[in-house]
Amino acid sequence: MKHWLLRRHLPLLATCALCLGLYVAGAVLCPGFASLRVFVNFLADNSFLGIIAVGMTFVILSGGIDLSVGAILALSSTVLAVLIELRHVPVAVAVPAVLAMGGALGAVMGLVIRHFRLAPFIVTLAGMFCARGLAQIVHLEALPISDPGYLAATGWGIPLLAGARLPLTAIVFLAVLAVGLYVSVHTPFGRNVYAVGGNEEAALLMGLPVGRTKVGIYALSGFCSALGGVVFALYSSSGNPSAGVGMELDAIAAVVIGGTLLSGGVGHVLGTLIGVLIFGIIQTGITFQGTLSSWWTKVAVGALLLLFVLLQRLIARTGRGR
Repeated sequence: MKHWLLRRHLPLLATCALCLGLYVAGAVLCPGFASLRVFVNFLADNSFLGIIAVGMTFVILSGGIDLSVGAILALSSTVLAVLIELRHVPVAVAVPAVLAMGGALGAVMGLVIRHFRLAPFIVTLAGMFCARGLAQIVHLEALPISDPGYLAATGWGIPLLAGARLPLTAIVFLAVLAVGLYVSVHTPFGRNVYAVGGNEEAALLMGLPVGRTKVGIYALSGFCSALGGVVFALYSSSGNPSAGVGMELDAIAAVVIGGTLLSGGVGHVLGTLIGVLIFGIIQTGITFQGTLSSWWTKVAVGALLLLFVLLQRLIARTGRGR
């Protein structure tokens, strides 16, 4: 039993050790890297990625994939900017409308996957093209948001020690993370997600609502993507139809580096936080270094992703051998 638990949690433990090692290395090599303000920036600068990654965690835990998340982020931020800036819709109305739109798009993809038994890769790829095209139709270029209330929200934050401040974008990310952690561990929906990812046929034989769970998973992912779009608009004070290109791959990488198995059934929302922090540490370390191109972030993340996929395969082979 102890060996099984160790194998199950080994990817998460490896992620935590890697994150700590990278942080210590950055603190030693770069003066000021270990300050509280820099750590808060890890959360703020990657808040929209983190929110999307929380939704992606549920998708991958179920054994699926969602390629539409970056496009839904772009569509949501663009629709939000158009509603607030051009249509003069109140923020309190525009934000819920955008979130409902994202959840509905995800639910439609989930329904198609459920009723037509199509591969999630194909359905969400189609969703990615549709959402990206709609974003360009809604508004062709980036649209700044000048609403005073919205701009006030972008500057709001909770004061911390040493002059640091936790901005609203990071607060929303941490709130989504806490809700995702609770849902995955303490609700029937969360347990059903693990069951579907572990063995869908067994879940059906147990009488679990596999179909409804799949629809709920993609609706949740769409909602998180739309919320990521709202947070992106807060972060950049604009809506951009070209935003989020490749972000679906970053989200998948953060989830896998965070210890969630691509085959489904094993993983933890908390690991996704560690995966996002690793993104932030690598990006900030390259910035502090000063001479390296920002594209080295992609190289480092690609190498780590391959490393963790190989680790997962090694764990799976060890389990079958025993």
